[in-house]
Amino acid sequence: MSAENTLTHMSEEVPLIATASQTVGPFFSFGLTTNTALGRLGGPNTRGERIRLEIRLIDGAGAPVPDAMVEIWHADEAGVFLFGRLETDPAGLCAFETIYPGQATTGAREAAHVNLCIFMRGLLRHLYTRVYFSGDPALESDAVLAAVPPDRRGTLIARRDEAVPSTWTFEIHLQGDRETVYFDL
Repeated sequence: MSAENTLTHMSEEVPLIATASQTVGPFFSFGLTTNTALGRLGGPNTRGERIRLEIRLIDGAGAPVPDAMVEIWHADEAGVFLFGRLETDPAGLCAFETIYPGQATTGAREAAHVNLCIFMRGLLRHLYTRVYFSGDPALESDAVLAAVPPDRRGTLIARRDEAVPSTWTFEIHLQGDRETVYFDL
């Protein structure tokens, strides 16, 4: 047994066994999501195309999840990462005012994307996923998206609102036929 998986107690090695986790939430509105300014990423001097990213969280029965917390982070036009956090409303919706994602300064070329982390009641571990943008020519060459089976890639694509072109909509389906692809981080 390796040292990180054992505990020595009185000269006896005792194996460490993972204990059960506690469910997360629904307590976000008490402190983690009270600052609605965290829904506005990038200040007035942040360069780039301003967009509104509307994220709707839907459970396995097709009902909205009204008390979850969504965190996002992505690179701006200069490669600097922006961070935001909001709770979902009674319709399961949260909307971020941000900048269309740019390239991170990591050197790897990727399609424009937003990283998401979802916290909610009933989850023992939060969920990680990505939001890509419909029509981005770099989608074809994105290594992470290429690792997703072709028939599941659509679950990671935000669509432009035809009535309001600066708004992008993205649905997260927690379970079911349209379940969003999640990443094991």
